[in-house]
Amino acid sequence: MRTDWFTSPDDASSALRESGYLADSATATTAFLAGALEKPLLLEGPAGVGKTELAKAVARARGAELVRLQCYEGLDEARALYEWNYKKQLLRIQAAGGSQDWSSTHDDIFTDEFLLTRPLLSAIRRDAPTVLLIDEVDKTDVEVEGLLLEVLSDFQVTIPELGTIAATRRPYVVLTSNASRELSEALKRRCLYLHLDHPDLERERAIVVGQVPEIDEAVARQVVEVVAQLRELDLKKTPSIAESIDWARTLVALEIDDLDEEVAVATLGVVLKHVSDQKKAAHELISRRRK
Repeated sequence: MRTDWFTSPDDASSALRESGYLADSATATTAFLAGALEKPLLLEGPAGVGKTELAKAVARARGAELVRLQCYEGLDEARALYEWNYKKQLLRIQAAGGSQDWSSTHDDIFTDEFLLTRPLLSAIRRDAPTVLLIDEVDKTDVEVEGLLLEVLSDFQVTIPELGTIAATRRPYVVLTSNASRELSEALKRRCLYLHLDHPDLERERAIVVGQVPEIDEAVARQVVEVVAQLRELDLKKTPSIAESIDWARTLVALEIDDLDEEVAVATLGVVLKHVSDQKKAAHELISRRRK
Protein backbone atom coordinates (compact mmCIF):
# COMPACT_ATOMS: atom_id res chain seq x y z
CA MET A 1 0.00 0.00 0.00
CA ARG A 2 1.41 3.36 -1.05
CA THR A 3 1.61 6.25 1.43
CA ASP A 4 3.09 8.84 -0.92
CA TRP A 5 0.00 11.01 -0.61
CA PHE A 6 -1.58 10.45 2.81
CA THR A 7 -0.66 8.02 5.57
CA SER A 8 -4.20 7.68 6.95
CA PRO A 9 -7.68 9.20 6.70
CA ASP A 10 -6.81 11.45 9.65
CA ASP A 11 -3.67 12.60 7.86
CA ALA A 12 -5.75 13.34 4.74
CA SER A 13 -8.28 15.29 6.78
CA SER A 14 -5.58 17.33 8.50
CA ALA A 15 -3.57 18.00 5.34
CA LEU A 16 -6.65 19.02 3.37
CA ARG A 17 -7.79 21.32 6.18
CA GLU A 18 -4.39 23.03 6.21
CA SER A 19 -4.68 23.57 2.46
CA GLY A 20 -8.08 25.23 2.90
CA TYR A 21 -10.44 22.29 2.25
CA LEU A 22 -12.70 21.10 5.07
CA ALA A 23 -13.36 17.42 4.35
CA ASP A 24 -15.88 15.25 6.15
CA SER A 25 -15.00 11.72 7.27
CA ALA A 26 -16.11 9.98 4.05
CA THR A 27 -14.22 12.44 1.86
CA ALA A 28 -11.02 12.20 3.90
CA THR A 29 -11.17 8.40 3.91
CA THR A 30 -11.74 8.17 0.15
CA ALA A 31 -9.03 10.74 -0.55
CA PHE A 32 -6.60 8.60 1.47
CA LEU A 33 -7.62 5.39 -0.30
CA ALA A 34 -7.25 6.94 -3.77
CA GLY A 35 -3.56 7.48 -3.04
CA ALA A 36 -2.96 4.31 -1.04
CA LEU A 37 -4.61 2.01 -3.60
CA GLU A 38 -3.45 4.05 -6.60
CA LYS A 39 -6.98 4.09 -7.99
CA PRO A 40 -8.70 7.02 -9.71
CA LEU A 41 -11.30 8.81 -7.63
CA LEU A 42 -14.64 9.57 -9.28
CA LEU A 43 -16.46 12.44 -7.59
CA GLU A 44 -20.09 12.86 -8.55
CA GLY A 45 -22.63 15.43 -7.42
CA PRO A 46 -24.23 18.77 -8.25
CA ALA A 47 -22.15 21.67 -9.48
CA GLY A 48 -20.40 23.78 -6.88
CA VAL A 49 -20.09 21.30 -4.01
CA GLY A 50 -16.27 21.17 -4.02
CA LYS A 51 -15.42 18.34 -6.44
CA THR A 52 -12.85 20.26 -8.46
CA GLU A 53 -11.60 22.01 -5.35
CA LEU A 54 -10.78 18.67 -3.71
CA ALA A 55 -8.32 17.84 -6.50
CA LYS A 56 -6.75 21.28 -6.15
CA ALA A 57 -6.54 20.84 -2.37
CA VAL A 58 -4.75 17.48 -2.72
CA ALA A 59 -2.21 19.12 -5.03
CA ARG A 60 -1.69 22.03 -2.59
CA ALA A 61 -1.47 19.71 0.40
CA ARG A 62 1.32 17.66 -1.12
CA GLY A 63 3.06 20.27 -3.26
CA ALA A 64 2.14 18.39 -6.43
CA GLU A 65 1.62 19.75 -9.93
CA LEU A 66 -2.03 19.92 -10.99
CA VAL A 67 -2.64 18.81 -14.59
CA ARG A 68 -6.21 19.52 -15.67
CA LEU A 69 -8.19 18.09 -18.56
CA GLN A 70 -11.36 20.15 -18.90
CA CYS A 71 -13.91 17.98 -20.65
CA TYR A 72 -16.46 19.24 -23.14
CA GLU A 73 -18.63 17.94 -25.96
CA GLY A 74 -16.44 17.20 -28.96
CA LEU A 75 -13.25 16.56 -26.98
CA ASP A 76 -11.04 14.16 -28.95
CA GLU A 77 -7.77 12.30 -28.63
CA ALA A 78 -5.74 15.15 -30.09
CA ARG A 79 -6.90 17.50 -27.34
CA ALA A 80 -6.86 14.98 -24.50
CA LEU A 81 -3.81 12.85 -25.22
CA TYR A 82 -1.38 14.05 -27.87
CA GLU A 83 -0.99 15.17 -31.44
CA TRP A 84 1.89 15.63 -33.85
CA ASN A 85 3.20 19.05 -34.76
CA TYR A 86 2.51 18.67 -38.47
CA LYS A 87 3.76 22.13 -39.43
CA LYS A 88 7.10 21.51 -37.78
CA GLN A 89 7.33 18.06 -39.34
CA LEU A 90 6.68 19.54 -42.79
CA LEU A 91 9.41 22.13 -42.25
CA ARG A 92 11.85 19.36 -41.32
CA ILE A 93 10.94 17.39 -44.46
CA GLN A 94 11.38 20.50 -46.60
CA ALA A 95 14.71 21.26 -44.93
CA ALA A 96 15.94 17.76 -45.76
CA GLY A 97 15.31 18.61 -49.42
CA GLY A 98 14.55 15.04 -50.46
CA SER A 99 18.01 13.83 -49.45
CA GLN A 100 16.59 11.10 -47.18
CA ASP A 101 14.55 8.01 -48.00
CA TRP A 102 11.10 7.74 -46.41
CA SER A 103 12.22 5.32 -43.70
CA SER A 104 14.86 7.76 -42.47
CA THR A 105 12.47 10.70 -42.79
CA HIS A 106 9.81 8.82 -40.81
CA ASP A 107 12.24 8.07 -37.99
CA ASP A 108 13.39 11.68 -38.03
CA ILE A 109 10.01 13.38 -37.73
CA PHE A 110 8.19 11.01 -35.38
CA THR A 111 10.20 11.81 -32.26
CA ASP A 112 9.63 13.65 -28.99
CA GLU A 113 10.73 16.86 -30.68
CA PHE A 114 7.55 16.88 -32.75
CA LEU A 115 5.15 15.51 -30.14
CA LEU A 116 2.61 17.90 -28.61
CA THR A 117 1.59 16.39 -25.30
CA ARG A 118 -1.89 17.07 -23.94
CA PRO A 119 -3.03 16.67 -20.30
CA LEU A 120 -3.37 12.86 -20.14
CA LEU A 121 0.03 12.15 -21.64
CA SER A 122 1.66 15.02 -19.75
CA ALA A 123 0.48 13.59 -16.43
CA ILE A 124 1.70 10.10 -17.27
CA ARG A 125 5.16 11.28 -18.32
CA ARG A 126 5.87 13.36 -15.23
CA ASP A 127 8.33 12.00 -12.66
CA ALA A 128 7.31 14.48 -9.95
CA PRO A 129 4.14 14.14 -7.84
CA THR A 130 1.16 14.97 -10.06
CA VAL A 131 -2.57 15.32 -9.57
CA LEU A 132 -4.48 14.63 -12.79
CA LEU A 133 -7.89 16.30 -12.75
CA ILE A 134 -10.32 15.08 -15.43
CA ASP A 135 -13.03 17.68 -14.89
CA GLU A 136 -16.70 17.22 -15.84
CA VAL A 137 -16.15 13.90 -17.59
CA ASP A 138 -19.92 13.57 -18.10
CA LYS A 139 -19.76 16.38 -20.69
CA THR A 140 -17.69 14.32 -23.13
CA ASP A 141 -18.98 11.89 -25.73
CA VAL A 142 -19.22 8.25 -24.69
CA GLU A 143 -16.36 7.41 -27.09
CA VAL A 144 -13.93 9.47 -24.99
CA GLU A 145 -14.46 7.09 -22.09
CA GLY A 146 -12.83 4.38 -24.18
CA LEU A 147 -9.78 6.60 -24.50
CA LEU A 148 -9.64 6.92 -20.73
CA LEU A 149 -9.85 3.18 -20.06
CA GLU A 150 -6.28 2.36 -21.10
CA VAL A 151 -4.97 5.35 -19.19
CA LEU A 152 -6.89 4.58 -16.00
CA SER A 153 -6.38 0.80 -16.15
CA ASP A 154 -2.65 0.58 -16.77
CA PHE A 155 -1.51 4.21 -16.61
CA GLN A 156 0.03 3.91 -20.00
CA VAL A 157 -0.49 5.36 -23.46
CA THR A 158 0.23 3.68 -26.78
CA ILE A 159 1.54 5.92 -29.56
CA PRO A 160 1.82 3.91 -32.80
CA GLU A 161 4.92 5.75 -33.99
CA LEU A 162 6.74 5.60 -30.63
CA GLY A 163 5.34 2.59 -28.79
CA THR A 164 3.86 2.33 -25.32
CA ILE A 165 4.68 4.97 -22.73
CA ALA A 166 4.08 3.79 -19.16
CA ALA A 167 3.96 6.00 -16.11
CA THR A 168 7.11 5.88 -14.01
CA ARG A 169 5.16 7.51 -11.18
CA ARG A 170 1.40 7.14 -11.15
CA PRO A 171 -0.49 10.40 -10.81
CA TYR A 172 -3.23 10.94 -8.27
CA VAL A 173 -6.30 10.93 -10.51
CA VAL A 174 -9.57 12.73 -9.79
CA LEU A 175 -12.53 12.60 -12.17
CA THR A 176 -15.53 14.84 -11.57
CA SER A 177 -19.07 14.48 -12.88
CA ASN A 178 -22.21 16.58 -12.44
CA ALA A 179 -24.23 13.46 -13.35
CA SER A 180 -25.66 15.02 -16.51
CA ARG A 181 -25.42 11.54 -18.04
CA GLU A 182 -24.70 8.05 -16.78
CA LEU A 183 -21.05 7.05 -17.07
CA SER A 184 -20.13 3.60 -18.36
CA GLU A 185 -19.76 0.72 -15.94
CA ALA A 186 -16.30 0.01 -17.38
CA LEU A 187 -15.13 3.47 -16.36
CA LYS A 188 -16.75 3.29 -12.93
CA ARG A 189 -15.16 -0.11 -12.26
CA ARG A 190 -11.72 1.44 -12.48
CA CYS A 191 -12.47 4.12 -9.91
CA LEU A 192 -13.25 4.65 -6.29
CA TYR A 193 -16.57 6.48 -6.04
CA LEU A 194 -17.70 9.31 -3.81
CA HIS A 195 -20.89 11.32 -4.04
CA LEU A 196 -20.55 14.90 -2.82
CA ASP A 197 -23.61 16.96 -1.97
CA HIS A 198 -24.21 20.32 -0.39
CA PRO A 199 -22.91 20.24 3.20
CA ASP A 200 -25.09 20.60 6.27
CA LEU A 201 -25.46 24.04 7.85
CA GLU A 202 -22.74 23.63 10.45
CA ARG A 203 -20.13 22.36 8.01
CA GLU A 204 -20.92 25.00 5.43
CA ARG A 205 -20.68 27.68 8.11
CA ALA A 206 -17.25 26.33 9.05
CA ILE A 207 -16.22 26.42 5.37
CA VAL A 208 -17.41 30.01 4.98
CA VAL A 209 -15.64 31.16 8.15
CA GLY A 210 -12.48 29.35 7.06
CA GLN A 211 -12.48 31.08 3.70
CA VAL A 212 -13.68 34.48 4.98
CA PRO A 213 -12.16 34.81 8.47
CA GLU A 214 -13.13 38.50 8.68
CA ILE A 215 -16.84 37.70 8.73
CA ASP A 216 -18.81 37.78 11.96
CA GLU A 217 -19.88 34.30 13.07
CA ALA A 218 -23.53 35.36 13.33
CA VAL A 219 -23.53 36.77 9.80
CA ALA A 220 -21.86 33.62 8.49
CA ARG A 221 -24.65 31.59 10.03
CA GLN A 222 -27.24 33.86 8.40
CA VAL A 223 -25.56 33.40 5.03
CA VAL A 224 -25.64 29.60 5.12
CA GLU A 225 -29.21 29.56 6.46
CA VAL A 226 -30.49 31.80 3.66
CA VAL A 227 -28.53 29.82 1.06
CA ALA A 228 -30.10 26.62 2.41
CA GLN A 229 -33.54 28.22 2.00
CA LEU A 230 -32.71 29.19 -1.59
CA ARG A 231 -31.63 25.63 -2.39
CA GLU A 232 -35.11 24.43 -1.44
CA LEU A 233 -36.66 26.54 -4.22
CA ASP A 234 -37.18 25.31 -7.74
CA LEU A 235 -34.32 27.27 -9.32
CA LYS A 236 -32.49 26.93 -12.62
CA LYS A 237 -29.18 26.95 -10.73
CA THR A 238 -28.99 26.48 -6.99
CA PRO A 239 -26.27 28.40 -5.11
CA SER A 240 -22.96 26.58 -4.70
CA ILE A 241 -20.58 26.64 -1.76
CA ALA A 242 -18.38 29.02 -3.76
CA GLU A 243 -21.32 31.41 -4.04
CA SER A 244 -21.95 31.20 -0.31
CA ILE A 245 -18.33 32.28 0.17
CA ASP A 246 -18.75 35.09 -2.38
CA TRP A 247 -21.84 36.30 -0.54
CA ALA A 248 -19.92 36.33 2.74
CA ARG A 249 -17.12 38.36 1.13
CA THR A 250 -19.71 40.75 -0.29
CA LEU A 251 -21.19 41.40 3.13
CA VAL A 252 -17.74 41.99 4.60
CA ALA A 253 -16.94 44.44 1.78
CA LEU A 254 -20.23 46.28 2.40
CA GLU A 255 -19.61 46.23 6.16
CA ILE A 256 -23.00 44.64 6.78
CA ASP A 257 -23.51 42.96 10.14
CA ASP A 258 -27.06 41.70 9.62
CA LEU A 259 -28.30 39.80 6.56
CA ASP A 260 -31.94 40.85 6.69
CA GLU A 261 -34.41 40.38 3.82
CA GLU A 262 -33.71 43.81 2.35
CA VAL A 263 -29.96 43.23 2.20
CA ALA A 264 -30.47 39.69 0.91
CA VAL A 265 -32.68 40.85 -1.96
CA ALA A 266 -30.30 43.70 -2.83
CA THR A 267 -27.31 41.34 -3.10
CA LEU A 268 -28.97 38.28 -4.67
CA GLY A 269 -26.91 38.78 -7.85
CA VAL A 270 -23.91 37.40 -6.00
CA VAL A 271 -25.51 33.98 -5.55
CA LEU A 272 -28.19 33.71 -8.24
CA LYS A 273 -27.24 34.29 -11.88
CA HIS A 274 -30.65 33.97 -13.57
CA VAL A 275 -33.27 36.73 -13.49
CA SER A 276 -36.09 34.23 -12.97
CA ASP A 277 -34.22 32.73 -9.99
CA GLN A 278 -33.68 36.16 -8.47
CA LYS A 279 -37.37 37.08 -8.81
CA LYS A 280 -38.46 33.79 -7.30
CA ALA A 281 -36.02 34.11 -4.41
CA ALA A 282 -36.90 37.75 -3.74
CA HIS A 283 -40.60 36.88 -3.61
CA GLU A 284 -39.90 34.02 -1.19
CA LEU A 285 -37.68 36.12 1.09
CA ILE A 286 -40.17 39.00 1.22
CA SER A 287 -43.06 36.59 1.85
CA ARG A 288 -41.23 35.04 4.78
CA ARG A 289 -40.53 38.46 6.26
CA ARG A 290 -44.25 39.32 6.14
CA LYS A 291 -45.09 36.09 7.93
